[in-house]
Amino acid sequence: MQMKIAILPGDGIGKEVTAQGVKALKAVLGNSRSYQLVEAPIGGVGYAACGNPLPPETLQLCRDADAILHGASGIPEDEQRPPQQQAGFALLLLRKDLNLFANFRPAFLFPELIGASSLKREVVEGLDLMILRELNGGLYYGEPRGRGFNTMRYTEPEVERIGHAAFQCARKRHKKVCSVDKSNVLEASALWREVMIRVGSEYPDVELRHLLVDAAAMALVRDPRQFDVMVMENTFGDILSDEAAMLTGSIGMLPSSSVGYGKKGLYEPVHGSAPDIAGKDRANPLASILSVAMMLRDTFDLPQEAERIEQTVRAVLRRGYRTPDIFEPGTHCIGTEEMGDRVAQAIRDPIH
Repeated sequence: MQMKIAILPGDGIGKEVTAQGVKALKAVLGNSRSYQLVEAPIGGVGYAACGNPLPPETLQLCRDADAILHGASGIPEDEQRPPQQQAGFALLLLRKDLNLFANFRPAFLFPELIGASSLKREVVEGLDLMILRELNGGLYYGEPRGRGFNTMRYTEPEVERIGHAAFQCARKRHKKVCSVDKSNVLEASALWREVMIRVGSEYPDVELRHLLVDAAAMALVRDPRQFDVMVMENTFGDILSDEAAMLTGSIGMLPSSSVGYGKKGLYEPVHGSAPDIAGKDRANPLASILSVAMMLRDTFDLPQEAERIEQTVRAVLRRGYRTPDIFEPGTHCIGTEEMGDRVAQAIRDPIH
């Protein structure tokens, strides 16, 4: 069976890091698998091409593909455009069209990067948590909306499905779920908590606790290792996952997957397009490379190939190679392209 993968580099550093992800993908698959990579424009590139951040041809490609590797979407001109014409809006449209409602954002710390974290070693050593962000509801999609107002809206089925995803994920990890809400103020959050409790009753082997979002934000920097799976609505997930990224040394280290009911998924680094460093060979491509590993494991059921990429990334870090965002004294600072080359070469010829 041929694997069809849509490649959407997007804007800014998205193009640079996606190219390195593709290098790693080709290195690990080699000639042993049949696959097709098809590149298409999205975001600012899509808007420049046809006045639409999500061109119809790109959308159709994504519908037909087994998986999508996305770089980043967003350009400085977005600030002068209405939301529907902004480059980043393409991703919201794509998630909604493909019904990708569950966004898995693992936050784990490679031992080699403990010194790059902004927190003390005793706080972050051994960090390994999963933030699960609901992706198709809340303020990002709620109606009515307009200049100066948005609507946070959730239905019981929307909360139920992300709840089941969280508990099923926790069963494969350490069997703990923390549901994050703001139920002391928001009626939408009160419903969220009510439904989470009901869904949790179906998983008696998994511990469920609740935290208000402000308390969760503090707990993430005070004692992040207490968490296993954290599940939250769209806006809270967007914010707290970026906070968690800094625990790992850099947002440039965090991959993610967005999935629905089937195997199809959209895989991308958590970071944005970073136009300030675009074209300077400074971006960290490891999040994109690790997103490829998630894709191989979760969509294509290739755990050995995924593990090979992940272990190779660690081996390259162990050899002391760093991009500027994770550079420490005594390590070797290299650029985006060289980091991608070193990972791809080490996949083909493992470092011992």
